[in-house]
Amino acid sequence: MGKKILALVAEPVSGEALRSALGDDAHGAEVMVVAPALDSRTRFWTSDNDDAIARAEDVQQETVERLAEEDVDAVGDTGETDPLLALQDALATFPAEEIVIFTHPQGEQNWAEADLVEEAEDRFDVPVRQMEVGGP
Repeated sequence: MGKKILALVAEPVSGEALRSALGDDAHGAEVMVVAPALDSRTRFWTSDNDDAIARAEDVQQETVERLAEEDVDAVGDTGETDPLLALQDALATFPAEEIVIFTHPQGEQNWAEADLVEEAEDRFDVPVRQMEVGGP
């Protein structure tokens, strides 16, 4: 079995995107896909995040399906609105050897994605990589 990879996704990603981020480490990897329920600040503070949770569920399901189509062993889960809490929760049950954070491009990021990679590097004792998805 290959490396255990925790993939935090803001948008559905493919096996090709994962391989692009990981290179040779993608071969035979066991992947846990977590999609945080990213929402606007207003909806976050008013706890009105049903739409964000539904969207996160769709994102993680589509990502797991895409990875399976490309023979990547993956399972998925929907995470907390705070991406760092989503990572922390996933690491409690999935002992990842590496975290890959797929974010929106700089000008399209959700407010919760700001400084996410740096904060994840500071908080967790596993290597963290970033890959942008979406955009023009």
